[in-house]
Amino acid sequence: MAGRVQHYRSELKKRRGEWESYLKANSGLPGPRANLELVEAVGDEADADLLWRLSASSDEFLALCGTAGLGRLVATDPTVLPWLKELAEDPRWRVREGVAIALKRFGRADMPGLIAEMEAWSKAGPLVQRAAAAAVCEPPLLKKPDEVKRVLQILDHITRSMAATRERKHEGFHVLRQAMGYCWSVAAAANPEAARPLLEKWLRSSDPDIAWVMKSNLAKARMRALAKSFRDTPTRRPKPTAKPHTPPPRRMRKS
Repeated sequence: MAGRVQHYRSELKKRRGEWESYLKANSGLPGPRANLELVEAVGDEADADLLWRLSASSDEFLALCGTAGLGRLVATDPTVLPWLKELAEDPRWRVREGVAIALKRFGRADMPGLIAEMEAWSKAGPLVQRAAAAAVCEPPLLKKPDEVKRVLQILDHITRSMAATRERKHEGFHVLRQAMGYCWSVAAAANPEAARPLLEKWLRSSDPDIAWVMKSNLAKARMRALAKSFRDTPTRRPKPTAKPHTPPPRRMRKS
């Protein structure tokens, strides 16, 4: 991937002022996969004004490029995060994915800052929650145990809100449910000890959507060892309470 990104960076440098037609021609769309290496190159090479303009484009690929690239500006421009939060609810799924890419770029530079912001985002609507979960559940970002603990608390809060909601027929809930079907496994693999009590709690849930989320995470290859430990641990059931002994009634003697 690094070689392709470098190739596109070189091509973009040759085309200052003529990017949009080049981006559209090399987008990979329509197709199953957008050209993410080109997206990465735009984030590295575009200036701030161009990133803002692209992020507001009606063209989905251009908007993806601009949105993803804005992650580079978070540290220096306080207006970026509110705009990314708004874009997290964009009806175009690739633009929403651009938000997650931007946040991960921010996290590579300032993981504590990303976590603090995503703690706030986790209290918003389902599409914003989805962006928060996807942003912090990135293996290269989860290196410090204390930071992983905070990420697990974000996932715990989002899962609790999912269990509490009755609005489950909207697209936002389904998008969030799908993301949570893998996010737990990423964070749990980074700190199994901290994850275990939270996973045990949610594995006891009778909510069908939460049960699906947990089952999906335990099926991931990265969860093999932790999932086996759950299977090997016998389920503790409360002992039945012994009924107090009641003596049989005494017979009355006939006089």
